[in-house]
Amino acid sequence: MRKALRWLLALVVLIGTVSTAGAATAAEPKAVDIKDRLLSVPGMSLIEEKPYTGYRFFVLNYTQPVDHRHPSRGTFQQRITVLHKDVNRPTVFYTGGYNVSTNPGRREPTQIVDGNQVSMEYRYFTPSRPAPADWSKLDIWQAASDQHRIFEALKPLYPQNWISTGGSKGGMTATYYERFYPRDMDGVVAYVAPNDVVNNEDSAYDRFFARVGTEECRDRLNGVQREALVRRAPLEQKYAAYAAENGYTFDTIGSLDRAYEAVVLDYVWGFWQYSTLADCADIPADAEHATDEAIWDSVDTISGFSAYTDQGLETYTPYYYQAGTQLGAPTIDFPHIEKKYIRYGYQPPRNFVPRSIPMKFEPRAMRDVDTWVQHNARHMLFVYGENDPWGAEPFRLGHGARDSYVMTAPGMNHGANVAGLVPDQKARATARILEWAGVASAEVRKSPSAARPLAAFDAKLDKRDVEREPALRP
Repeated sequence: MRKALRWLLALVVLIGTVSTAGAATAAEPKAVDIKDRLLSVPGMSLIEEKPYTGYRFFVLNYTQPVDHRHPSRGTFQQRITVLHKDVNRPTVFYTGGYNVSTNPGRREPTQIVDGNQVSMEYRYFTPSRPAPADWSKLDIWQAASDQHRIFEALKPLYPQNWISTGGSKGGMTATYYERFYPRDMDGVVAYVAPNDVVNNEDSAYDRFFARVGTEECRDRLNGVQREALVRRAPLEQKYAAYAAENGYTFDTIGSLDRAYEAVVLDYVWGFWQYSTLADCADIPADAEHATDEAIWDSVDTISGFSAYTDQGLETYTPYYYQAGTQLGAPTIDFPHIEKKYIRYGYQPPRNFVPRSIPMKFEPRAMRDVDTWVQHNARHMLFVYGENDPWGAEPFRLGHGARDSYVMTAPGMNHGANVAGLVPDQKARATARILEWAGVASAEVRKSPSAARPLAAFDAKLDKRDVEREPALRP
C-alpha cells in the first residue's frame, strides 16, 4: 500500500514538473525581430527594407546633431544602411566618404569575416545635409563623431567585434575615425587612402607620373592630353554644343574655357586612377594625326566632360569643400606640354565650390592625423595600388605602430584590395582581419597561410571594382 502511494505521489510530482516546465516555456519571451530592435534605437527610422538571400537589408535614417560639440543646436537625418546577417557575427562599419548605396552590397572585409555591415552616408552629401547648411560643421572630427554615435547606438545590438573600412575618401574617413575614437573599433582596413600632409608640397605626384606604367603608355597619354590643348578652339566649340544640348552651365568654375582645361588636365591622372596598363591599347598611338573625334572621345571616356559643369560639381560640393579646408588637393606639373597651352593649371578646390560658401584651409589637420597614425596605429591595415596616383602620398607607420601594416597591390589602380596583394601578403592581411574580428581559427592563428575569406564570393553582393568617380576625386 505504501509502495503504491509513493508511486502515486511520484506521478503527481512528475506531472506537475512537466506542466510547470511547459508553462515556463510558453512564458519565455519571443525573440525580438532585428528590424524592431533597430527601430527601438532612439532617433532611428526606417526608409525601406530590401530582401537579399541570407541577409536582411535596411535603409535607415538616424538623427544626428549638426554640431557634436553643441548637440542642442539643431539636428539632421543621416542615412545609413544595415546588411544584417546574425547578431553573433562581427560587424564591418563602412563608408565610401560620399553618398551611401541603397542597394545591398558587401565590402571585402565583410566577406572575409562573414559578418554584418553598417554603411554610413557622409554628412552633407544629400540627402544627409542639414537645412540650412552650416558648412563650418563639415569637418573630419564632426564626421568621426557621426560614426561614433552610430557605433554606440548599434553596438548593443551587434556585440561582437567591429572593424571599420572604406576606400579612397572612405579609407581616409576610417583613419580619421580611428584617430579621434581609437577605442571604438577592433581593427581598421583602409583602402587607397591619400595622405596629403603638406598641401603645398606635391612633388611625389610628379615623380609618380614620371615612372608609372611604361614609357610607351606614358607617351600615348601625354600626347593625347597635349593635343587636346593644342586643338582647344575646335574642341571647345564641340564642348559648347555638348553643354547646350545637355543643359550644362559653368557658373561655379567661371567659364567653359576653365572647365575644358580642367577636364583635359585630369586626363592622365584619371587614366591611372581607373585603368590598367593593358588599357593603353585603347589610347590613340599617334595623337598628332588623330581626328578631333578620337581626341574628344578619349578625353571624355576617361575624364568626363560633364565633370566641371555646375551639374557635375553639385553632388561633390562637400568633397571639394573638405579638400579646400582640411584634406588638401594635389597640384602637378606637365613637362610634356608647353606653357603657352596651359592657362590655369590645376585649379584649387575653391574654384569648384559656390562662392556663397566660405572656405579657409587648416594646415594642421592632416599633420595631426599623420603624426597620430605613425605613433599610435593599432590593428590598422593600409592597402594601396602600385599604379594609383592617389597612393603617391600614402600613410606610413612609425616606431609607435603596433600590429599595423602598409601593403601595395602590384599593377593595381584605385580599386586595389586584399585579393590583389601578392600571395604571402594576401594571406597575412586576411589572417589579421580575421583575428581583429575575433573569428580566426586555431589553424589560421598558427599558420596565416591558411587564411581564407569565410563567406563565398557573391558576384551580385561583393564589390570588387573601383567606385567610379570623376578624376581628381579620391
